[in-house]
Amino acid sequence: MIRLLMFFSAPFLLAQQTGFKFDFGGNRVEEGFVQVTPATKFAQRTGYGFMDISDLQSVDNEGDALTGDFITSDKPFYFSVVLPEGNYDIQLILGDTKGSSETTVRVENRRLMLNDFRTEKGETAEKTITVHVKDSIIRKQDGTPAGIVKLKPRERKYLHWDHLLTIEFTGKSPKVSAVIIRPNKTAKTIYLTGDSTVVDAQYEPWASWGQMLPYFFVPDEVVIANYAESGETLKAFEDRHRIDKIWNSIKPGDYLLIQFGHNDQKYGNSETSGYRKRLKDWIRKARESGAVPVLVTSMNRRVFDENNKIVNTLDDFPDAVREIAGEEKTDLIDLNALSRTLFEAMGPEASKKAFVHYPAKAYPHQPAALADDTHFNAYGAYELAKCVVKSIVEQHLSLSRYISGNYKSFNLHKPDDVTKFHWTESVFTESLKPDGN
Repeated sequence: MIRLLMFFSAPFLLAQQTGFKFDFGGNRVEEGFVQVTPATKFAQRTGYGFMDISDLQSVDNEGDALTGDFITSDKPFYFSVVLPEGNYDIQLILGDTKGSSETTVRVENRRLMLNDFRTEKGETAEKTITVHVKDSIIRKQDGTPAGIVKLKPRERKYLHWDHLLTIEFTGKSPKVSAVIIRPNKTAKTIYLTGDSTVVDAQYEPWASWGQMLPYFFVPDEVVIANYAESGETLKAFEDRHRIDKIWNSIKPGDYLLIQFGHNDQKYGNSETSGYRKRLKDWIRKARESGAVPVLVTSMNRRVFDENNKIVNTLDDFPDAVREIAGEEKTDLIDLNALSRTLFEAMGPEASKKAFVHYPAKAYPHQPAALADDTHFNAYGAYELAKCVVKSIVEQHLSLSRYISGNYKSFNLHKPDDVTKFHWTESVFTESLKPDGN
């Protein structure tokens, strides 16, 4: 307990700055901004900087001090800032006054915010993203420490839980002139709970629908807070105090999305009764907090029968969620049914392109082939996120008011062409599959 109190009272946690204005480029700096050059490597002393500076370049086109120069790289580059837990609007100035640009922006563990954002030759543009930054401390509503989330060893390497905001800039031609960070005290928070199919996966080629979801929501008004973790059941989520972290911060008007089943199912149908009770408890507690609970059925695994139809491998867990949604009059996203239609439209062979199916040595330190029929790559995760958004929009759920123009429509019978899906891979790779199946 003494060690926890010492950690909670660390001076840098209590006196952190919450607003920053960074001018990316060379030696010319806009008044009131902090200079960031290709040599600005992250240091705890300054509280900001690039994770790796080896491939960064600055270009100065002269003219305006803020927009006339920028930093770029032919590899993904990562900028980190020490920030206290909270929601933040991040204003990005992107582009090139003498050329074009194409930038993808992801935050923390590859959470997609901007996808292939382009500026024409001579154009710069301002884009705002809204990001949830979290740590493992459980706080009461007044900010008083009340406990800590029991992180798994691998989570300590993640780019969240770490008292930092980390922004990944990537794409065919990323060009960044400025980053302006301001707290956002009014955005509704959409909390995601679940397992490895929801988690913000750090390593390529693994991905989940949860980390793709922010791309489809409007910034400023709402923010996605993904608290899912690989291998978790409803009970484990409680035992590790992950849900306590949410109960102590969720506010009226927020949302709680709940998707569990893959790992719960492995314990057998006898566990369904405990599963039902916990789901109902979570629904009740969310409503007592003034938040809106939304149940999500677990998506299917990639298991086909001889007629190329998806086989149910989740026993009666999806039905339990549907029944509870009806009994409690709770919003329901039936990702189980949506994924069945989607995977059957892809077919047994083409659906491998949505899952982690890769030959040996496709990634560094991957001696054997990967053939995982539960976990998705970026393309599969993106398609499932579109399934989630499709359900929100077509049911006219209250969340639908926050869907951005990045979502047009989605025909489950005609999935997006995988050959036209563009995803610049991050520098982090791992051949070891996530917990859970």
